[in-house]
Amino acid sequence: MKITRIETFRVPPRWLFCRIETDEGLVGWGEPVVEGRADTVRTAVGELAEYLVGLDPRRIEDHWQVMTRGTFYRGGPVLSSAVAGIDQALWDIRGQALGVPVYDLLGGAVRDRARVYSWVGGDDPAEIADAVSAQVEAGFTAVKMNATGLSGRLAGAADVAAAHARVATAREVLGPERDVAVDLHGRLGPAGARRLLVALEELHPLFAEEPVTPEHTRLLEPLVRSTTVPVATGERLYSRWDFLPALNAGIAVAQPDPSHAGGISELRRIAALAETFDAQLAPHCPLGPIALAASLQVAFATPNFLIQEQSIGIHYNDGAELLDYVVDPEVFRFTDGHVARPTGPGLGITVDEEAVRRADAAANAPWRSPLWRHPDGSFAEW
Repeated sequence: MKITRIETFRVPPRWLFCRIETDEGLVGWGEPVVEGRADTVRTAVGELAEYLVGLDPRRIEDHWQVMTRGTFYRGGPVLSSAVAGIDQALWDIRGQALGVPVYDLLGGAVRDRARVYSWVGGDDPAEIADAVSAQVEAGFTAVKMNATGLSGRLAGAADVAAAHARVATAREVLGPERDVAVDLHGRLGPAGARRLLVALEELHPLFAEEPVTPEHTRLLEPLVRSTTVPVATGERLYSRWDFLPALNAGIAVAQPDPSHAGGISELRRIAALAETFDAQLAPHCPLGPIALAASLQVAFATPNFLIQEQSIGIHYNDGAELLDYVVDPEVFRFTDGHVARPTGPGLGITVDEEAVRRADAAANAPWRSPLWRHPDGSFAEW
């Protein structure tokens, strides 16, 4: 079997899909994207395709090693995301060739259903109760929300009080039997994050995500020690080497993204590394259907899996939804806050290729990350 063609498709709202075709008629799909930099990653995929076309797609590990370590300059979100999408597509081909789901190739399923959570925003306090209530009515047992809006780095008294009030509103709707996770996005400095997490302890968040930005991972350990709230991080860490300092710092939850952290191959290794620290896996995935399908394949084969992010209905999805690009949306049906184990070969989904090509051909403006500024006009860090 040989790879004959690699194509990429930029589709709304902010995704990039990758299609790998073989001479035996098998086609694999992946999702290589950096949100806001889809065209940049598209170029990187094209450069990697120069190496891959003509080779056997079944040599997944060898290709992964060459793509990530075969040149002098390595790593970073663009290259890692390009590799991730290609890796997903190669696993999809391998599973289809053998007629089994990818999780069977990773050691087999360890669960029959995976818990998922839904996003409810959080920047607008007035909308919290209604948004959480809607997810509870939809059957979800966990939600995630922003811990703060636009805040100062030190989290003053007003910032802490406002954040506490928003999370308390969510907790009141959820009750003690459901969970709320809070996402700090690295918006606060370490001192501000510490102050806020101590205030939130009585509300028992499932975890607090990204309390510091990735360049400040060295500052995680004192923060972890200062609070009983489980600390999570990882959406902007791209390899097991990136995760090691965070795990050494004592994070409770690792959050690699299947479309950023080297794909299924590296996600699986990060999960195994996290297990040695007794940390749980909660893959980051506010992206499209292929990324979610790839992430779930890992979830169903990973013993220390905690919960799965998914983006159906998220505020970023302007102009398209995750289910618009799959032939059978039933594979992503959520029941009682869980998704059932897929049984189809490969990634377990059938991509609607016609819809993808149509979306890519349309003149759609590329999505860009919003630029935020404080009231004084200074730049606000993500």
